[in-house]
Amino acid sequence: MIFKTIPLREDDPDITLDMYIADPYKDVRRKALLVIPGGGYRITCSDREGEPIAMAFMPHGYNAFVLKYSVGRKRPFPAQLIEAATAIKHIKDHAKEYGIDPEELFVVGFSAGGHLAASCGILWKHPAVYEALDMPYGYNKPKGIMPIYAVINDHIGSFRNLWCTDTPSEEQLNQAALDLHVDKDSSPAFILHTFTDEEVPVHNSLDLASAYAKAGVPSETHIYPKGPHGMALANVLTAGNGKPAYINPEIAKWVDLAATWAKNL
Repeated sequence: MIFKTIPLREDDPDITLDMYIADPYKDVRRKALLVIPGGGYRITCSDREGEPIAMAFMPHGYNAFVLKYSVGRKRPFPAQLIEAATAIKHIKDHAKEYGIDPEELFVVGFSAGGHLAASCGILWKHPAVYEALDMPYGYNKPKGIMPIYAVINDHIGSFRNLWCTDTPSEEQLNQAALDLHVDKDSSPAFILHTFTDEEVPVHNSLDLASAYAKAGVPSETHIYPKGPHGMALANVLTAGNGKPAYINPEIAKWVDLAATWAKNL
C-alpha cells in the first residue's frame, strides 16, 4: 500500500489530503472514497473518523483519501466546500496514477464532516467553487454521498464555526441547511443515524431523507434505535478506550451496507 500526504492550499499547510492507495493488481481500477472526519467545524476527528474509515473501505475495492479541511474559524463557508472540491479534482486528475475509476468517486463524512460530505453532493453547483477552480461543470460532483450522523440543518455550534461568527444570520443558516437545497441534480445518498443521538438530533437525517424523496433522488436511510453520537465504525477500533456504548455489532455492518449500496447505484 502507498501512503502519502498531498497539500491542497498553498497558503495553509494544514489543509491536506492523506492518500491510502492499494498496490496495483493487473488492470483493476478501484473506486475512490473521499473521507471527511467530523469535529463540529472546530477540530477534525481524524483518529476515529479518518484512517480507520479509509482502511475499512479498502477491502471493498476502494482507494481512500482523508481530507483535512479548514476548521477552528480559520475561514468561513464556502472555503470548506472549495477545499473538498479541490480534493475531488485532484483525485480525478490523477485517476490513472492512483488506479481508480474517476466516475466511481464517493464521499463519506461524519457529523460536521457529514455536512461537508453532503454539501459535495448537494451544493456542487455553488458558483464560488467554479470561481476558485478551473474544471468542467460537474467535475466535482461525486457519484454518491454517505452522510453519517450528519449535521444537516440543526447544530448551531457547527454553523457558528462554519460561518466564523457567534451570530450567523438567517440567510447564512439557510445556506447551510442542506435539506433546503436538495434537487433533482443532487448525488444519491446513503444516510445513517441513531435515534438516541443527543449531539446531532436524528431529525437531521430524517429531514435529508425526506428532501431526497421530494426531489425524486434515490437514497438509502438507516436509523438505529440506540447509539451515542460519534459511533464511527461502531467497533473496538474506534470506540475509544473500549467504551461499550460505542461498540454495536449491528451498526458496525454499515460499511458493508454502504459498499453494497454504492455497488448497486
